[in-house]
Amino acid sequence: MGHSWKLEHLALTRRELLQRCGMGYGAMALASMLGPPAAAAPIANPLLPKTPHFPARAKHVIHLFMNGGPSHVDTFDPKPALARYAGQALPMENLRTERPTGAALPSPFKFRKHGQSGIEVSELFEHTARSIDEIAVIRSMHADVPNHEPSLLLMNCGDARQIRPSLGSWICYGLGAENQNLPAFVAMCPAGYPIQESQNWQAGFLPGAFEGMYLDTQYSAIDKLIENIRNDRMPLSRQHEQLDLLARLNLRHQQARHDDDALEARIQSFELAFRMQTEAADAFDVSREPRHIRELYGEGTQARQILIARRLVERGVRFVQVWHGAGQPWDTHDDNEVLLRKLAGQCDQAIGALLVDLKQRGMLDETLVIWGGEFGRTPAVEMPKQGANQGKMNGRDHNHYGFTMWMAGGGVRGGQAYGATDEFGFKAVEDRVHVHDLHATILQLLGFDHQQLTYRHAGRDFRLTDVHGRVVRELIA
Repeated sequence: MGHSWKLEHLALTRRELLQRCGMGYGAMALASMLGPPAAAAPIANPLLPKTPHFPARAKHVIHLFMNGGPSHVDTFDPKPALARYAGQALPMENLRTERPTGAALPSPFKFRKHGQSGIEVSELFEHTARSIDEIAVIRSMHADVPNHEPSLLLMNCGDARQIRPSLGSWICYGLGAENQNLPAFVAMCPAGYPIQESQNWQAGFLPGAFEGMYLDTQYSAIDKLIENIRNDRMPLSRQHEQLDLLARLNLRHQQARHDDDALEARIQSFELAFRMQTEAADAFDVSREPRHIRELYGEGTQARQILIARRLVERGVRFVQVWHGAGQPWDTHDDNEVLLRKLAGQCDQAIGALLVDLKQRGMLDETLVIWGGEFGRTPAVEMPKQGANQGKMNGRDHNHYGFTMWMAGGGVRGGQAYGATDEFGFKAVEDRVHVHDLHATILQLLGFDHQQLTYRHAGRDFRLTDVHGRVVRELIA
């Protein structure tokens, strides 16, 4: 009675309600001493385009992630010495793994030279190899441990244990988004999450707007691919009025809580969801592509999602991660030959098409394409052990000591095989490249000094490469 009630008087948190009901006199007295807090100004959209440290060679990234650890000695790192020792123990004193291995297991796949560079590639990737002169094959990658969980986090987030922002989140934090009607960072993984789930594309301590948007690309219908993408009960104009009201309420709530990051992320997600209604249906509908383009990429889920990746970067999406192997991973403990033929057969044509398509459209120069997994496989056969394999003696175990990845486009010096593993493919021995070095080089191609792209958190300036990493200049054109 006699009071003028406003909407904000009703929007109380539990703590505020207790304070106003007699338990908060101390807080009230302190507030009167300090004076009323200044109203916070609206936070600018964190995804607005930003300028990098120096002119960038690449503006977009397509990361083709072969989940499970593809065998380098069967794909991009030929090792003829394995045939000479087939069925025999390898003469290597340093052949030590955390898991027992047996005799040498030669690759059943033929390698041959491709392009003017003459780089040898397995028959599994004939389509990809046609663009080998655009590709820098890194044959000297190494990681820290031979386990999926920490190696996935290391490759995707730069740290094997702690919650850290993913590579895509760091890039979006540094560059913002070119298209405000689509997510800046999209992670496509058919048939559910991979190991470590959404941590692979997490924003960590960065604002939530930089987190990857997950899509289950086993679905092609837009309504299943993106939940609630359409509102069949209300026209866009009415939705816009609702969103405006919600934005005003959220802003008032946000200002009273000193710009909470989680709340800011929620506000951004509401607004992005509304804007996506006008553009997402077009971006994810590959049926709008000409028939000859769809035939170039081929059939199947992998072909469709790799084609979607091209359509997304074409529309300004900054970072697209394309997962392959969530349901059937490249984790070939058994039946190495059979599984590799199947897995490579699902993606090789589409990967080759992506490189050709990007180049034909004049997009390859500004799009960095990355291929690889979290580690490689052993050159020796995996021995039977409880719970790890079926004891068929025809598979390869995890190997983090040496493996292969490749990059193309986006300022990469193609047509080279950089670094080397030993003669059997077990360990990186020449021009070794750690995952931190790879990340530093990727950021360099995108216009960033990896030591200067930082975010203040918990009293410390963090970066993707932590206190490690060197730029591999030989990989840059």
